Amino acid sequence: MSLFTTLQNIVPQQALSEFAGKLASSENPIVKRFFIHGFSTVYGIKLDEYQRDNWNDYKSFNDFFTRELKDGVRQISDKESGIICPADGKVSQIGQIKQNQILQAKGKSYEVGQLLADHELGKTMLDGSFATIYLAPTNYHRVHMPFDGTLVETIYVPGKLFSVNNETAENVPDLFARNERCVCVFDTVFGKACVVLVGAMIVAGIETVATGKLQRSDVIQRQTHNMPLKKGDELGRFYLGSTAIVVLPKEAGTTWQGGLENGTVVKMGQLLGISYR
Repeated sequence: MSLFTTLQNIVPQQALSEFAGKLASSENPIVKRFFIHGFSTVYGIKLDEYQRDNWNDYKSFNDFFTRELKDGVRQISDKESGIICPADGKVSQIGQIKQNQILQAKGKSYEVGQLLADHELGKTMLDGSFATIYLAPTNYHRVHMPFDGTLVETIYVPGKLFSVNNETAENVPDLFARNERCVCVFDTVFGKACVVLVGAMIVAGIETVATGKLQRSDVIQRQTHNMPLKKGDELGRFYLGSTAIVVLPKEAGTTWQGGLENGTVVKMGQLLGISYR
């Protein structure tokens, strides 16, 4: 295990994330200016693609971090039966669900039912497919619908707050099934499908269009919904970076595009694969 991973086991993950959340939500002019300008300088962030292109237009660092894109700067693939990328970021892993397992990193996998916090739901994904997209701090941090579907349930799952970068994925077993997350469950033309928003170290919160910002707790929270959403519609957002995982059933018959592998840079809206249902 690396030093970076070991340190994550030592630090008070929850307390650190809550402290970061308070600072990130502060509307104090000095605090927000310090974090927005410091963050933008370190990561070289420009506002050309965003609706608000003046730093002073953001009321807090969280508001800045979840900034919205200008209309039309991301093209949503209109490929028939296409599955699109839900977020800007990099492919962590992508492929098929084999023997109930999703690949996390080379030599490491985890159970799909454990990820979804529902083993019966996990059974509906046997021999299906998945795409794991990592959002770095510099990325656009809203998550969008990869397919048409009706949101029927959200499952908030309390958990750890490990970092979700490559180094941690290679060293922490069952990483995505251990971290705090929100499982979004959809009815689609090919049956049940899911998008999982996974929290991480210093992530100040997860929000969906159906629930608003989720309140952290020590117990699983399940909510039912009936919200139709179209491919490309906003589904949720992260207050500081993390990972989105698309989970599809075998019935979707998904074939992923060639050339997608660990580290491939992707943009929200681009074609990831085709469902041949």
